[in-house]
Amino acid sequence: MTTEQARDTQVRLRKLTASMVTGAISAIGALQVASDADSVGDGLILGAGVLATLVVLTGWASGWLFRVLLPGLVATAAVWLLGVLLVDAPTASYGFAIVATIAVVQLPTHRQAVISGVVAFVLAGLVAKLLVSDVTILELVVQYLLVSAAVSVGGVVLTLLLSVVQGVIGELEKAREREAELAVMRERVRFAGDLHDIQGHTLHVVKLKITLARRLLHSDLARVERELREVHGLVGDTITETRDLAYAERRLNLSAELENAKNLFEAAGIRVSVDRSATADPHLSEMLGQVLRETTTNILRHSEATRVWITQSRAGLAIVNDGAPAGDTVPELRGLSTLTARVAGDGGELTVERRDGRFHTSVTYPARPTPGIEAGDRPTREDDR
Repeated sequence: MTTEQARDTQVRLRKLTASMVTGAISAIGALQVASDADSVGDGLILGAGVLATLVVLTGWASGWLFRVLLPGLVATAAVWLLGVLLVDAPTASYGFAIVATIAVVQLPTHRQAVISGVVAFVLAGLVAKLLVSDVTILELVVQYLLVSAAVSVGGVVLTLLLSVVQGVIGELEKAREREAELAVMRERVRFAGDLHDIQGHTLHVVKLKITLARRLLHSDLARVERELREVHGLVGDTITETRDLAYAERRLNLSAELENAKNLFEAAGIRVSVDRSATADPHLSEMLGQVLRETTTNILRHSEATRVWITQSRAGLAIVNDGAPAGDTVPELRGLSTLTARVAGDGGELTVERRDGRFHTSVTYPARPTPGIEAGDRPTREDDR
C-alpha cells in the first residue's frame, strides 16, 4: 500500500467511525426528545441541545472542534439548565454530558478546570431547582442525578469510543510519518555510501597513478602519458557514474570491475590471479561488483599486498590478499560494514577475516538453478598477471 493510499484509508476510517458514532448519538437524542417533550417549546429546547451536540461532534471529526467546542458547551449547558428548571426533563443532560466529555478529553492541560467547572455548574443548577420548586432532596437525587447519569452514560461511552478510535488512527498516522522519515534517512545513507564508493575509489586510484607517473617522469615518458590518459578517463567515468547515481541510473558490472581491479593491482606492482571458472549469476553482478570495488580500495589503502587471488563462482566471490598486518583481529572497514548489511538484506553473507597473514573477503548467496551458458560468456581463468 502506498503512502497516499494509507492516508486515504485512514481518513475514510476516521470519517466512517465518526459517522457511526454521530448517527447513534443523534438517534438516541431524537428518541429522548420525542419521549420527554410535552409541547413544541419543550421539543425545541431539547432538540437544540441535540443539535449543538451534533455540531460539536462534526467539528471534532472534521478538525475544527475548537471553533465550536466552547459555544457547544455553553449551549448544551443552557439546555440542561432549562430542562431542569422549566421542562422538568432529566434527559436534557444527554448533550451536556457528551460535550463535557469531549472537552475533558481534548483539553488535557485544562482538564481539572473543565471538570471543576462542570461539577460546580451542575451543583448550582440543582440548588436552583431546590429553590424554585417544591421537589425534595431525595427526588432531586433520584430524578436529576441518577436518572440523568443513566441517560447520559450511553452517549459518554460512545464519545469515549470515538476518542479511542481517533487516537489509534492518529498513532497510525504518526507511525506512517515516522516510517516515511526513516525511508528518507535510509535513502540518504545509501546515497552517501554509493557516493563514497565512487569518489573514494577514484581518488585513491588517481593518487596511485599520479605517484607512478611522477616516479617514471624522467625514465618512461610514454608510460607517464598513458597513465595520465587513464587518469583523465577515470575522472570522466567518475563524473558519469556520479551523474548516474544522482538520477538513480548507476549500475555496476562485475566483469568490468574484475578488469578494473586487475589493472589497478598490476599498476601498483601487485601480482593478481583471477579465477573465473564459473559464471556469476547476472542478478548478483551489481552487488558483487560493489564488494570487489570496495575490497580493491581497501587492499590498495590498508595492506602491503604483493599477491591477490580473486575467485568468481556462480553464487559469490572470494578475494584473498597477502600483506596483512600481524594479529588475528580485523580492522574496522566502514565500507565493507555497510555492504555486509546490504548483502544480508539480499539473502547473502559477506565475511572478512584474517588468517596466516592474509585477508579473506568473501560474499556468498544461496545457490540458484544454473541457466545455459551463452556463447561469449564462457568462464575464463587469468593467472599471475
